[in-house]
Amino acid sequence: MIRAEKRRGTNNVLADLGLPDAEELSAKTLLAKKVNDLIKGRGLTQSDAAKLLGMPQPKVSAIRNYKLRGVSLERLMQALTVLGQHVEIAVRPSSKREPARIDVAA
Repeated sequence: MIRAEKRRGTNNVLADLGLPDAEELSAKTLLAKKVNDLIKGRGLTQSDAAKLLGMPQPKVSAIRNYKLRGVSLERLMQALTVLGQHVEIAVRPSSKREPARIDVAA
């Protein structure tokens, strides 16, 4: 019987799948989730959200459906501020115990 070699995963399933932009996609997904929760919580249609956020309705649709490759982190952060959220970015040095990475909490 041949055993498959076990690979240790990370905390990022997208990185485990080998996606080259896994950290950025993870960050976008978390921000989009927060945007979507706020839109849903306000009972906004995609058209209403587009007007409020100052973006075309197809872009809101892309965010709602997590098709985020054409949506920038900046656009998601701007949408969050329009929706009344405080967005904070903190930069600190990495170490051997904590390698350089991008973390997003929403």
